[in-house]
Amino acid sequence: MEQLRTIGRELAMGSQGGWGQSKEFLDLVKSIGEARSKAEEDRIIARELEHLKRRLADPDVPRRKMKELLLRLVYAEMLGHDASFGHIHAVKMTHDESLPLKRTGYLAVALFLDERHDLVILVVNTIQKDLRSDNYLVVCAALTAACRLIGEEAIPAVLPQVVELLAHPKEAVRKKAVMALHRFYQRSPSSVSHLVSNFRKRLCDNDPGVMGATLCPLYDLILEEPNSYKDLVVSFVNILKQVAERRLPTSYDYHQMPAPFIQIKLLKILAVLGSGDKQASGHMYTVLGDIFRKGDTASNIGNAILYECICCISSIFPNPKMLEAAAETTSKFLKSDSHNLKYMGIDALGRLIKINPDIAEEHQLAVIDCLEDPDDTLKRKTFELLYKMTKSTNVEVIVDRMIEYMINITDHHYKTEIASRCVELAEQFAPSNQWFIQTMNKVFEHAGDLVNIRVAHNLMRLIAEGFGEEDEGADSQLRSSAVDSYLRIVGEPKLPSSFLQIICWVLGEYGTADGKYSASYIIGKLCDVAEAHLTDDTVKAYAISAILKIFAFEVTLGRKIDMLPECQTLVDELSASHSTDLQQRAYELQALLGLDKHAVESVMPADASCEDIEVDRNLSFLNSYVHQALENGAAPYIPESERSGAISVGSYKSQEQQETSAHTLRFEAYEMPKPSMALATSQASMSAPPTDLVPVPEPGYYKEDHQTSRSQPSGDAVSGEFGVKLRLDGVQKKWGRPTYSSSTPSSSASSQQATNGASHSDGGGATSSQARESTYGSKRQQGTEISAEKQRLAASLFGSAAAKADRKAQASRKTAKESASTEKASASSAASQPIKEQVIPAVPPPDLLDLGDEPVSSSPPIADPFSQLEGLLGPASATPVVSGTPAASTSNAQDLMSIFSDDVPTGATSGSADPAVGDANLMSSHKGATAAAAKKGPSLQDALQKDATARQVGVTPTGNNPNLFKDLLG
Repeated sequence: MEQLRTIGRELAMGSQGGWGQSKEFLDLVKSIGEARSKAEEDRIIARELEHLKRRLADPDVPRRKMKELLLRLVYAEMLGHDASFGHIHAVKMTHDESLPLKRTGYLAVALFLDERHDLVILVVNTIQKDLRSDNYLVVCAALTAACRLIGEEAIPAVLPQVVELLAHPKEAVRKKAVMALHRFYQRSPSSVSHLVSNFRKRLCDNDPGVMGATLCPLYDLILEEPNSYKDLVVSFVNILKQVAERRLPTSYDYHQMPAPFIQIKLLKILAVLGSGDKQASGHMYTVLGDIFRKGDTASNIGNAILYECICCISSIFPNPKMLEAAAETTSKFLKSDSHNLKYMGIDALGRLIKINPDIAEEHQLAVIDCLEDPDDTLKRKTFELLYKMTKSTNVEVIVDRMIEYMINITDHHYKTEIASRCVELAEQFAPSNQWFIQTMNKVFEHAGDLVNIRVAHNLMRLIAEGFGEEDEGADSQLRSSAVDSYLRIVGEPKLPSSFLQIICWVLGEYGTADGKYSASYIIGKLCDVAEAHLTDDTVKAYAISAILKIFAFEVTLGRKIDMLPECQTLVDELSASHSTDLQQRAYELQALLGLDKHAVESVMPADASCEDIEVDRNLSFLNSYVHQALENGAAPYIPESERSGAISVGSYKSQEQQETSAHTLRFEAYEMPKPSMALATSQASMSAPPTDLVPVPEPGYYKEDHQTSRSQPSGDAVSGEFGVKLRLDGVQKKWGRPTYSSSTPSSSASSQQATNGASHSDGGGATSSQARESTYGSKRQQGTEISAEKQRLAASLFGSAAAKADRKAQASRKTAKESASTEKASASSAASQPIKEQVIPAVPPPDLLDLGDEPVSSSPPIADPFSQLEGLLGPASATPVVSGTPAASTSNAQDLMSIFSDDVPTGATSGSADPAVGDANLMSSHKGATAAAAKKGPSLQDALQKDATARQVGVTPTGNNPNLFKDLLG
């Protein structure tokens, strides 16, 4: 009867605006709860904010009513609306003498503001005053607000008072003081580093709440430096023992477990302190055994304590009895009907098998049940366990299960993770070459472009380098099996781009190595790949390069091979492609077909994909050439930083973006204005002839022409007289010829980036694993018979240790993986290029179209330095193939622009004029263009105009270009 009266009074208070709030506030909460849409809720809140803004502007609002208005503001801001107009009223309320109003003000301020807000500085003084209050409730409110609002700059203002409160007679104040110091340590460790001893003292506090609050900062400190707190192991063990023996007040019990959160925190601390320390771990075994014996598996909090004990045992120095107790508890988790407990059991088993792998064999059927469970989270955790359990005896079963699961999922992030794990396990524990190649094919086929491109590069390197042993037969067998498998797969539709790149590379390198397949057959397959992927320039680049290598190998062996019609069609198509990279590869193939055997051996050495390329980044072999040019009167190179007025547009843009991104106030003084030099320049131009900047096409530096200008615009002269002149030095021109300030010389080669699209080859239609009708525990109770298939699966996963003979493959895969990680800088930079097997160095070649007016020398020049570039093609090309004639070097001024002329020298065939052909092509073009200049000799002005036109179009003319390979090799 008394309860009914109490309920009636509460209902009456609610109808009259009880619980200290008015009926308006309760109606607001009710209307928001009954809103049927977000738009209706926004209208209600907007109307309420307009009402609150008018009420807060009234100076005669009572203080009790102001408290309710602030709570309504807090409610509106918690729903995501802006109530910043009321923040200052919350700050004012923290100054109130009334305890309820002050606590309401601190609550509102802590929710409205953060440590970076401008109004926080108005609250710091109030917090300092309230920390000295005699009312401990006011002190607690101030400490709570300090944890939220005091930033790194304001910590020294309140730190001494917080340290004094550690000795406060009230335990609630001491607890909140410890929490405030912990928060200060998280924000600025250097500010409280000298107060670490206070945490040790509070560990011995008489109140369990203060002691429990001290464990949190001590845990952070122990994680940073465990060795400094080894002396506290005995103290932590004694505290954990007292808590486990229920010596704490019953008010700390939770679901009949004594202070479970203190126990969990202590177990985490002991796990860190006992890691690798046998002496410290010896003090923990007894109390851990007591917790296992007293553990209650009927409640979630009891299972949480047992799970934390297992984590502690797996971290400290191992003990057989403790491992046995942990394995028994893990078995209970795995046999449970709850998916949460199974998940904990799988995770605990993964921790224990790191210490003793034999523990997993006792729970093999339970693990298989989890693997077939319909819960996707539990299945993923089981795959993590199998990944840790993998060895050479069960790698086939585990990887096949992973690939089957990878085919059925649609989560791209987890599919990428599963694919990387399959690749790693296959590289480490592959039992045979054929299985390794088939596994990698499945991963690339089903994971598509989600697989990291580095995995593809590592696979190509592994096939090229072999196992790193002296057994050449095994390496040849690996490559042969790769070729066989790729020829079977290459005709399938919707293959990922990265997989096609691997296929083209392997077929080009080893397609005809063993003589099983003819060159025409391999070339036909590669042409089919290029025709089936017309929009993927990277795949076409790999295919044409593979065809080029096959032709080169056949010519080297002295075999005659005819050009297939489909191959000729592909070459003609790529020769007219908009991609300069594909053009270059097509012209290189045409030029290669006209070379003899010895020239092909020099240009394309056999099996040179793994040779390191030594690149002289300083181009020291050009020093003699530069010295000779300087002696003949050439202008020296001017570094970009020393050029007057030449400002890089890119750096200017980056600086502008950096300034706009900074939203903070700047208090440094403005820079002094630089004196204008326009007047002095105009006066000097009256007496001395001006110096004009003439555009010359050298890409490496900008040269000034010191010829006297004949005329000067009248507008500049008039503006120069008054000292006002538009300065265009360093301003990049958008139209016209390249000028002195141009900071982007034309590149001689275009590098094509390989962009892999998203995979569209997800295995739709694949069936997922069926849900089991009963768990492992229920099966055991019913005494049903286990199927033979599950027994075979368990024997495959949890078999005996691998034989010593199987370790050879494991060591070989590790060696190949380590060799891929120790790649040199030059080889790693080549990984981003479309063709990895090219042996042309990564040094940017000089632009054939960017050679200016050079002085004419009557004496024979020194040895051509560009002939040394041939040494970069490989060890076989260290010596020049054909020596140039001395008569060709005694010509007049060189003019390489004659390659665009209509007249072609007799005997020259059409070839590649792309400036990105390479350094060897540069030497041949240098000689051929010199001879052409001696006959025709066009003017420099016409050459520059043709240069500018070619650059604007973006594709160099391909109709009448000389055959650079023929010029090079005679």
